[in-house]
Amino acid sequence: MTPASNEPAFSAERQRAVAAALNAALPAGCVLSELEDTRPYECDGLSAYRQPPMVVVLPQDEAQVVAVLKVCRDMHVPIVPRGAGTGLSGGAMPIADGVVLSTARMNRIVRMDATSRTAVVQPGVRNLAISEAAEPFGLYYAPDPSSQIACTIGGNVAENSGGVHCLKYGLTVHNVLRVRMATIEGDVVELGSEALDAPGLDLLAAFVGSEGMLGIVTEVTVKLVPKPAVARVIMASFDEVVKSCSAVADVIAAGIIPAGLEMMDQTSVRMVEPFVRAGYDTDAAAILLCEADGTAEEVEEEIVRMSGVLEAAGASRIQVSTSESERLKFWSGRKNAFPAAGRISPDYYCMDGTIPRIHLARVLVGIAEMERKYGLRCANVFHAGDGNLHPLILFDANQPDELQRAEAFGAEILALCVEVGGTITGEHGVGIEKIDSMCVQFAPAELAAFHAVKGAFDPQALLNPNKAIPTLNRCAEFGKMHVSGGRLPHAGLPRF
Repeated sequence: MTPASNEPAFSAERQRAVAAALNAALPAGCVLSELEDTRPYECDGLSAYRQPPMVVVLPQDEAQVVAVLKVCRDMHVPIVPRGAGTGLSGGAMPIADGVVLSTARMNRIVRMDATSRTAVVQPGVRNLAISEAAEPFGLYYAPDPSSQIACTIGGNVAENSGGVHCLKYGLTVHNVLRVRMATIEGDVVELGSEALDAPGLDLLAAFVGSEGMLGIVTEVTVKLVPKPAVARVIMASFDEVVKSCSAVADVIAAGIIPAGLEMMDQTSVRMVEPFVRAGYDTDAAAILLCEADGTAEEVEEEIVRMSGVLEAAGASRIQVSTSESERLKFWSGRKNAFPAAGRISPDYYCMDGTIPRIHLARVLVGIAEMERKYGLRCANVFHAGDGNLHPLILFDANQPDELQRAEAFGAEILALCVEVGGTITGEHGVGIEKIDSMCVQFAPAELAAFHAVKGAFDPQALLNPNKAIPTLNRCAEFGKMHVSGGRLPHAGLPRF
């Protein structure tokens, strides 16, 4: 591991030249170059890895984004797009001699159309703000990441974010109709349309989840859905984790698609309950949160059906929310799992992998074995309905080797996900965190295809370079070190 230095990784002359060119292209106050001003942008939610940027720009509209791209292209300066900085894979970590382009000031809701059930928003609009603006029309935006109070739609597009209701309503890619984006060449392109389909290649699907490597989002059209008349949550307790995993598969096999189907193991329940007091069963080995929404009749029928399935699967206790406030209380515990980790551990490392539901029990048993192997605790809290795992590996960075052990633990979890037919990410992206794990999942020909797509959009490789897609040389080197047992994730990356 190579610790980061507090010293700038660029020459003062270079910084002055780039800042001067950007200041000439943008209004006053849109360019930050003093270290005390750029320091807040040195990392995203993966705070173990940090790098102060050379310059930060805060454009206020699309024309200013294009102006920034022109300057950076002409001066061959790397650009890292940044939303709210809530990402967890290092996707928004700066490049040492590059520019961070923050879309925070592009935060206007352009249009809310209740008739077509769409909203047109700038990339800096918060996820939750869309639903708040749509509420008077009886509508809302369905994807709801745990960070929805802070994360922005531009970042959601970059990472293809999900949330606790993505099982029924889909990820960002299923809820975005159109993206307006600026290419590195300074062209403004619209991908998708407000119709059900758009002519030509489906570049919208390629762009959503591309982690800022293909272009800069300047405007997004999202789908809005009607708020359900009623929503209720079942909290089901299980005395064995394996039983809870079987129950997840049984619910889906019964032809039921809950609005949300989440799992928390005992470690996560016990860390959350004192923090939120959501009424969780702290004696259970695991709990499931299963939500039904729709008309009163639909919800009543689905609650009865799900309760029957859960009882047959071995649930030791079933509690159904009796009011909207109780429903929100049940969900508040799930959505506050990450901050609650701070009550029982100085640090945590949040993983993100996706597996077929049939292998939930196998992977959770494997994670328990890894806890013993690495001498670290792990709290499991995740989107059980679609197999999107979020193990929280608990560690203390002040203790020798604990961060390295946590990283190795995380890499082994991802390798197990791939082994059972899953993938190394579900909604957090690859960024810098999982770039070596990409070598585990994809063959050289597949990685070459990814690089070809990147090259078609960004031939100079200036947009978020060295993220998400490893080079073939890197994978070859990773393979050698991995086989020899000497490789840990992120070797050579800057850390404080």
